[in-house]
Amino acid sequence: MEDTWVDAAADSGPRAGASRLRILQVLRQAPSGLGVQELADEVGLHANTIRFHLERLVADGVVERRVEERTEPGRPRLTFTAVARPGTHGDRRSYQLLAEILASFVASTVPDAATAAAEAGRTWGRYLTERPGPYRHTDWDEAVTELLRILDDVGFVPELAKPGGHQQILLRHCPFLEVASEHREVACSVHLGLMQGALAEMRAPVTASKLLPFVEPSLCVAHLTEDGRADKHQP
Repeated sequence: MEDTWVDAAADSGPRAGASRLRILQVLRQAPSGLGVQELADEVGLHANTIRFHLERLVADGVVERRVEERTEPGRPRLTFTAVARPGTHGDRRSYQLLAEILASFVASTVPDAATAAAEAGRTWGRYLTERPGPYRHTDWDEAVTELLRILDDVGFVPELAKPGGHQQILLRHCPFLEVASEHREVACSVHLGLMQGALAEMRAPVTASKLLPFVEPSLCVAHLTEDGRADKHQP
């Protein structure tokens, strides 16, 4: 039993992303599905490590778990199949793996990874936002509506909430869940910076003051506050 946990724990971080990608590629080449031991033999990992990665792939919605019907007595066979994605192929670029590689590199080599990641997010937030015309300033409601659109385009499935008079954005789906789980400091700082950059580019009277990650397993909460630094006379 001890060897099982050691084996699963050893395959973590960027290496885990590569292992899960390999498992997913093997499943995409087996439309009828494969069992745990078959995958272990094909990929070259311990069966318990395969189970560990399959749980993550199922949770991410890219693999399905199926129980085969049996006509003979005995335990039903459990198989796993890759979820078909329209317009994708088994040899598509793995942006998920690339994100894990870059996040792990920043986390391990940049002295203040969170600050650097937030600044990168702010830069991209400004890029993704249409700047208002000269002498025009976006009001609170207009700015938040545009921010919700940007977050929805990225894949966060945002929802506006106003508990106790304070505005919050509920992020019910993280499109970078696996990266955020492994490198929360980097990924979540990028997300907060992106919101701050977008609102700053709009010259909005509101900013994203903080982001609370994983307050629930599938929920992050961004807090919005008045931005006292907004210059009403800046064109």
